Amino acid sequence: MLIDRFSPEQVAGRLKVEHPEHPEMQVSHETIYQALYVQGRGSLRLEIATALRSGRVSRRPQRPEGPRPQRFPEMVMISDRPAEVEDRAVPGHWEGDLIIGSTASKSAIGTLVERTTGYVMLLHLPGDHTARTVADAMITAMNTLPEQLRRSTTWDQGAEMSRHQEITIATGMPIYFCDPHSPWQRGSNENTNGLLREYFPKSTDLSFHGPGILENVAAELNRRPRKRHGYRTPAEVLAELVSNPVN
Repeated sequence: MLIDRFSPEQVAGRLKVEHPEHPEMQVSHETIYQALYVQGRGSLRLEIATALRSGRVSRRPQRPEGPRPQRFPEMVMISDRPAEVEDRAVPGHWEGDLIIGSTASKSAIGTLVERTTGYVMLLHLPGDHTARTVADAMITAMNTLPEQLRRSTTWDQGAEMSRHQEITIATGMPIYFCDPHSPWQRGSNENTNGLLREYFPKSTDLSFHGPGILENVAAELNRRPRKRHGYRTPAEVLAELVSNPVN
């Protein structure tokens, strides 16, 4: 599980899910940490550094004051987003963004996170991350999902989303825009993008990573157990929602 980049807490929680009747197959996350750090010497210490993910403190800047100008025609702002999106009770609401590669390569990867489950989808953007390329990739990806999982997407006001109306028409999924300089309004996506930088470092050519690599990385994140799901994985929770759709 550490090779799959589970945190010790996720390992401990997952063991309880997989072996509920066998306490001898369970271990606390404190014990895992102590065993790793006490025994970590030489080459083992290097393996530990590779396996353990460092925690990341999220910034919570203040909401900007003043008017919030609309960058594109017919934008619907996050303030007009339905209340059901905020409480994460209804699945099918996503948060999206780009992670940007090196300036010379002009490369990027599109990231989408479902708010209820934490399920991740990655968009392959061959060649560039213009509005045309992003719209095509997003339309293709979202139309692979059942209708009940295409309720909305929340994105920032980047130029790549200037074709938002076209995406909405093709997918039936409205797009809500964050206020300028307000990344915390896409908190799930921001957190996921931080995890993705372990795979796709800053200032590197992200065009090197083809669709197969992106699918593998997304699959790895989607099989990490989550504390908020009782240590079930996003993939498991999403599968359950699809088999028991909410109208």
